[in-house]
Amino acid sequence: MSYPDLLKRLSPRLKGITYKLNGKFTFFNEEDLFQEAAVRLWQEFELGRLAGKTDSYILQGCYFHLKNYIRKKYDKKNTLSLEALLTEEPGAEDRLSCLSSPEPFESLHAGVVEKEMRSACRDKREHEIFHLSLRGFTVREIAAELGVSHVLVVRLRKRMRAKLLSLAAE
Repeated sequence: MSYPDLLKRLSPRLKGITYKLNGKFTFFNEEDLFQEAAVRLWQEFELGRLAGKTDSYILQGCYFHLKNYIRKKYDKKNTLSLEALLTEEPGAEDRLSCLSSPEPFESLHAGVVEKEMRSACRDKREHEIFHLSLRGFTVREIAAELGVSHVLVVRLRKRMRAKLLSLAAE
């Protein structure tokens, strides 16, 4: 069997696969994905790896290759370089200078929030849970420290959260 015959036989189903994958990822169009699959088929055909394989096996290989190809090419995060921003935009240094100095209102706001949270804790156990949470203890560590079950700690934290939300709504 020759490569053009193989591609002609598999093209309709291969186009269906590329259509299916293109619905999830719009930054590639169907033709790009089809060409990538065709190139992959050509490489596998030249190496002799497709001899004796069924169509479904070949198509599954193309499907997984395309998924892997998309995963590798997909940029999961947008990165921004502050150095590039400073060199490209004049006056950006003045706008970004606030990043180096601590904001005076942040510490004030954190103090107010902590004071509100302390007032929301009405009984001794809630105060202890609050203080241990501030120190970075996990739910299970808090439970072990207080000698109660972790379920009780979860319930009390949930109740404290509800109190804080009601205070914030007022």
